[in-house]
Amino acid sequence: MIRRFLTLAFAIIATFTVAMAQNGAPSILPKPTEFKMGNSNSKFILDTKTRIVCKLDDKEAKYAIAEINRIAEEIFGCKLKKSSKVHGANNIIIKYNASLKDEAYTLEITPENILIGAKSAAGVFYAAQTLKQIIPVQAFETPLDLEKVSLPTLKITDTPHFAYRGFMLDCSRHFWDVKTVKEVIDILAMHKMNRFHWHLTEDQGWRIEIKKYPLLTEIGSLREQTTTGHNVGLDGIPYGGYYTQKDIKEIVKYAQERFITIVPEIEIPGHSLGALCAYPWLGCRGEEGNYKTWSYWGVSPQIACAGKESTFKFWEDVLGEVIDLFPGEYIHIGGDEAPRDEWKVCPLCQERIKENNLKNEAGLQSYVTSRIEQYLGKHGRKLIGWDEILEGGVSQNATIMSWRGSEGGVAAAKKGNYAIMTPNNHCYLDYYQTTDRNDELDAIGGYVPLRKAYAFNPYDQLSKDEQKYILGVQGNLWTEYVPTPMQMQYKMLPRLGAIAEIGWSNPAPEKKDTEEFIGRAKELARYYYVFGWNFARHFYEDGVQNGW
Repeated sequence: MIRRFLTLAFAIIATFTVAMAQNGAPSILPKPTEFKMGNSNSKFILDTKTRIVCKLDDKEAKYAIAEINRIAEEIFGCKLKKSSKVHGANNIIIKYNASLKDEAYTLEITPENILIGAKSAAGVFYAAQTLKQIIPVQAFETPLDLEKVSLPTLKITDTPHFAYRGFMLDCSRHFWDVKTVKEVIDILAMHKMNRFHWHLTEDQGWRIEIKKYPLLTEIGSLREQTTTGHNVGLDGIPYGGYYTQKDIKEIVKYAQERFITIVPEIEIPGHSLGALCAYPWLGCRGEEGNYKTWSYWGVSPQIACAGKESTFKFWEDVLGEVIDLFPGEYIHIGGDEAPRDEWKVCPLCQERIKENNLKNEAGLQSYVTSRIEQYLGKHGRKLIGWDEILEGGVSQNATIMSWRGSEGGVAAAKKGNYAIMTPNNHCYLDYYQTTDRNDELDAIGGYVPLRKAYAFNPYDQLSKDEQKYILGVQGNLWTEYVPTPMQMQYKMLPRLGAIAEIGWSNPAPEKKDTEEFIGRAKELARYYYVFGWNFARHFYEDGVQNGW
């Protein structure tokens, strides 16, 4: 099977090399706003003598320059020299351009120089990602022995449509080490995505060190065993893992250097068994709850007690440490799939409902969300929750992440709340990519092939005025059925490219050319292959449901 995979892979690489040469124009994903090719007979020669001249007055410019040098090291095995002034030709010149938006850039390749214009270092970084796709993929295949690379002359002006372009990785059902998380961040960076939503707590395991509550990781990060298949059996193998605060800081810094903001998710009040088994007093039944991290997939009926002040003190203590670790403006509190049956029979929860004149248990969850939102607000942060938090009412300051279709995001926008669109029917990357189950990795269910992901319209059902409340889009990867990094990448790619293009380019439905997009996705897949990233091959068959 491996030999067959490699043979076909090399055949596809060879085919694309010919197609690229015949076409002449580089294929870029996400698609730039404006793209114009220059004279086909004129080229810029990138070599080890090319200098980087930075005229951008930004303390983060060093991160963008580092990215350009990472590209140079992958091709030539060395960094390019930096200069404060232009000396002749053969320069990559980075200039400040106040007329551009923060993440926008211009990229012009002339026979003499590469010119990058940007208002911020983020724009320079994204220009570097485009440059990476302009450089022929063969340059990355031959390590450390190239002397020069020929680039076509062209001019690009590029501006992202959405401010929020995200990807969510679940690290609770299956745990991913620091190296794997960094590789995910590299993949996001290449696709010009700027948010990494990091799902860190769950019924199946608590994954973040909280120093005030050490049992969260000593006990809550472990489960006795893991279900096999679709909850058909148990493997009998203990499972665990968590990130120390040192690990978190390392990953946050790595993401910052790639202009990606991490959005941590701490589940409140449901999906809480990882916390309840460590500190049973958090639950409505206390020690009698016999709480254990779940070995099965799904939603535990047990929930944190909203009638105890000690529970709120716990949440605030945890979030206090989370705030210190993550500098981004958003903290995600989950809020989805919170079963409220225990609240119905809990005297303390019922007393809380009565004291605060709440209508029911849904109102109690809104009370929880409101208190957590106020705490975050006092510390300069904003709350994001899954669309269930709308059910009992939320403040205008809450941001809604719409996953049960687009309905939650539409409802949020219509009432004036900001929303991030991540509907499961288009953006869930843990769903199947083909209807042929004999040639597909296991999945939780559903069906989201590349074409369906690309067909998503974040503005559907919204007026022009309501569209301003849509902050962006996000692809989600829940990992119940994703136990290895190779399977994770297979689920992500190439569908992440569709989410990235919707977030960056936002092609209107009437302007979408699906076949043209798939052609560019195939070109980008050559880079996946060379960089050692696994990806689903179904789209090579033009929608036919048999992979390699």
